[in-house]
Amino acid sequence: MRNLLENYNNIDDVKRMSYDELEEFAQEIRNFLVNKVSKTGGHLASNLGVVELTLSLYKTFNFNEDKLIWDVGHQAYVHKILTGRKDQFDTLRQYGGISGFPKRSESKYDVFEVGHSSTSLSAASGVAKARDLQNKKYEVVAVIGDGALTGGMALEALNDIGYSKSKVIIILNDNQMSIDKNVGGMSLYFSKLRTDPKYNKFKHDFKSRLKKIPAVGESVTASIQRLKEGVKQLVVPGMLFEDMGIKYLGPIDGHNIRQLSEVLAMCKNIDEPVIIHTITKKGKGYKYAEKNPNKFHGIGPFDFKSGEVLSKSKVTYSKVFGDEIIKIAQDNDKVLAVTAAMPDGTGLKNFSKVFPKRFFDVGIAEQHAVTMCAGLAASGFKPVFAVYSTFLQRAYDQVLHDVCLQNLPVIFAIDRAGVVGHDGETHHGIFDISYLSHIPNLTIVSPKCTEELRTMLKWAVNEQSPVAIRYPKGGDYPGLNISSIKELKKGKWEVLCEKGKIALIAVGNMVQKALLVKERLNKSGVECTVINACFIKPIDKELLHYLVQNKFHIVTIEDNIIKGGMGSSVLEYVNELGHKSKVINLGYDDKFVPQGDIKTLHKINNLDVQGITENILEKLC
Repeated sequence: MRNLLENYNNIDDVKRMSYDELEEFAQEIRNFLVNKVSKTGGHLASNLGVVELTLSLYKTFNFNEDKLIWDVGHQAYVHKILTGRKDQFDTLRQYGGISGFPKRSESKYDVFEVGHSSTSLSAASGVAKARDLQNKKYEVVAVIGDGALTGGMALEALNDIGYSKSKVIIILNDNQMSIDKNVGGMSLYFSKLRTDPKYNKFKHDFKSRLKKIPAVGESVTASIQRLKEGVKQLVVPGMLFEDMGIKYLGPIDGHNIRQLSEVLAMCKNIDEPVIIHTITKKGKGYKYAEKNPNKFHGIGPFDFKSGEVLSKSKVTYSKVFGDEIIKIAQDNDKVLAVTAAMPDGTGLKNFSKVFPKRFFDVGIAEQHAVTMCAGLAASGFKPVFAVYSTFLQRAYDQVLHDVCLQNLPVIFAIDRAGVVGHDGETHHGIFDISYLSHIPNLTIVSPKCTEELRTMLKWAVNEQSPVAIRYPKGGDYPGLNISSIKELKKGKWEVLCEKGKIALIAVGNMVQKALLVKERLNKSGVECTVINACFIKPIDKELLHYLVQNKFHIVTIEDNIIKGGMGSSVLEYVNELGHKSKVINLGYDDKFVPQGDIKTLHKINNLDVQGITENILEKLC
């Protein structure tokens, strides 16, 4: 090994490397990624799969002028290494460190910030149109995975790109299919032929001359065109793209730098949209990631020698949800489970095995998932859509218009509510209370502990209107003995203890923090009441009326932004009552929360036990 990575300076170095050197460079990058991600955690398998693809892009294009846009962005680690951030990889996804996704504030080479799927083609279309309007000359390249292409937004963008004919080079990174006989010489030959300017000029001139033949020109041209299209359907893959107006090249071996670079270079001769279909292998070069790419898609710190995750497993909300929904479905054959490409993350993997006909993975298509659930509910079933909080916001209109307007009994199992840690701004679930609580007919609940999630699921299945259950990443606070509500009554909160005239009204796992705050306050001689706001909507107006009448000070605590949160609903009602009880709302301010471990994020936002305690002592005592 020549330590190419150690001596690497900037993107021009890639262009100067021979193909043999690039192969060595690729291996060095893989070793670097495995070593660094094993310490910080992150998205490993997807990045190992695009090493050669990324090098081919930098070999071919000049990204000081050309624009590179990634979809989702969790496969952009190699791109970050090549663009001056190699020495910052010890800080990957840490508080104050580099992001696990493209970030415009980090580098001029991060053209567009991402974190959610299926956005790259729309963004690339906008960048290309801006280029054309400004009469500039540069290439716009978008890299999208086969999974992201299932998103409706990507298909909408393809339709527009094909219609508008703005030059965009699309790389379809397909890591689900095996490399078959279409990958190789014949495919490369057709790609070269169809991008050759001489070939395209001959084709245009031949067609023009043929049409000029009196009487028969038009009919012969049409016949040849029909024959050509029929043959293309048989021998050219990707005709969907061709029919949409986008030239298709491939499939190409995405790990063959020389071949892929040749095809990319050809695209510079095409003055219309083009899609290059590359076949890659997730986890390539690291045997544990190749064997189990799902495990290494997003992984915490691990032992790179054994591939084993270092953190100890514990009972999580996701696992409890997955276990309980199976039990409920065994007793109720109307219960169905739906996911948008997240069966593992949401805890539905075992459900899919136990009830394969009652499990639906619709791909990365949250809007479709919600409206499909509405159709199932309208037909007498009880669909449970398990979805991360940050991804449900993509289907806001469907929740409002297709589910709640019709008052259909869909259950939204909202995982990763609150801050989620190292994935940062694009993944924190701190907006769901705000974007859901104003929708009529929707009931919103949140369990204070993992066991209470079971109670809420059982209750929700028997409701005849839509229910959203929000719960956080991870599990319960260690060493805190807390039991579930035995029976839920709609719109009724749980009083856990009643001592003193300060009422701590907390949502979800913040109830556990409130109990710890109570102990801290007791040591300072301050008594308080702790209330589990298990119903975020409707709020417990009867209990609130009692608190106001008896001159309690009220402190609301939630893992959500303050604006539009549960505390806002409490404040609105207290104002309606016309009393002057002091109400303090604790949550996240009107700003995006950065990446970092959850403990650190709570601390810097004064939502740790110490911060909440000091806030109360300062403002109420």
